[in-house]
Amino acid sequence: MDPIEAQNLSPMARIWTIVNMIPHGKVASYGKIADYAGLPGRARYVSRALKQAPEHLKLPWHRVINSQGKISFKLDTQEFRLQQELLRLEDIEVNRGKIKLSEYEWQPDLATLVMAMPF
Repeated sequence: MDPIEAQNLSPMARIWTIVNMIPHGKVASYGKIADYAGLPGRARYVSRALKQAPEHLKLPWHRVINSQGKISFKLDTQEFRLQQELLRLEDIEVNRGKIKLSEYEWQPDLATLVMAMPF
């Protein structure tokens, strides 16, 4: 990507880039993704960006959870069960919608963030 194009990425595109960086077997909160995308305090915007993401991006949306380490969908809904199953397929332990952040939270180092992000 051209450096000028990278600087002009929309906030949603920045969020999609960050979500796509979350590795298999790890999770990140809406708030952390907002922070990494340069949008501190915009956790709800991350949720909106995920809902509006084009299908062809194939984002690992299931790796995004709330700041308490929980799946944000209501317990026992179809969406909740799907996210829980996708996380379990990545060997992430989910107990009634809760994930141990101390074990599974993605904590990229500064070099990863600087080198991998096009913005």
